[in-house]
Amino acid sequence: MRIGILALQGAVREHRVMLRRLGVDAADVLNTEDLCGIDGLILPGGESTAIGKLLARYALLEPIAELGRRGLPIFGTCAGLILLAKHINGSEQPRFGLMDAWVERNAFGRQLASFEADMPVPALGGEPFRIICIRAPYIDRVGAGAVPLLSYEGKILFAEQGSLLAASFHPELTGDTRIHEYFISKVAGRVSAAAGHG
Repeated sequence: MRIGILALQGAVREHRVMLRRLGVDAADVLNTEDLCGIDGLILPGGESTAIGKLLARYALLEPIAELGRRGLPIFGTCAGLILLAKHINGSEQPRFGLMDAWVERNAFGRQLASFEADMPVPALGGEPFRIICIRAPYIDRVGAGAVPLLSYEGKILFAEQGSLLAASFHPELTGDTRIHEYFISKVAGRVSAAAGHG
């Protein structure tokens, strides 16, 4: 199993460390050639407008969107969530437009621009997960295809849609590997299904 990390900008190293802790081969994605042979893709946090411009500059926007439409598992955190969404309230910035969700950018305002809290995430079971939000977006609402996995004060912070996973927070900044394991299980399922058809 080989998981790519979009390495144009943002928290790339932290995701790489998390994947390697879990014994998964991590590959930086900087151009279209780097997309060959990956079984999943992580879109890290950073500045979504800057990442969107770089995706356009390096001609990565449509190839990644097409892989997502074909079922490649993609996990977006913070800025990555924004890039995954079909709708960004008040913005036409470049995005993949894969998840049936409406997103608010920098949505918690100045006072709550960054916060940490322990929250139960039923999909993960067991202990609460440490949520680290840094100038975080949130999902305002989802369409029929997407499923909220965690909400806070009516704001959706974690959602999935088929092979897509999106978090407004930064699981890579915690020592808790459960969300990455959850994503890896999606990748493993697709790898196994592909092997069965091979």
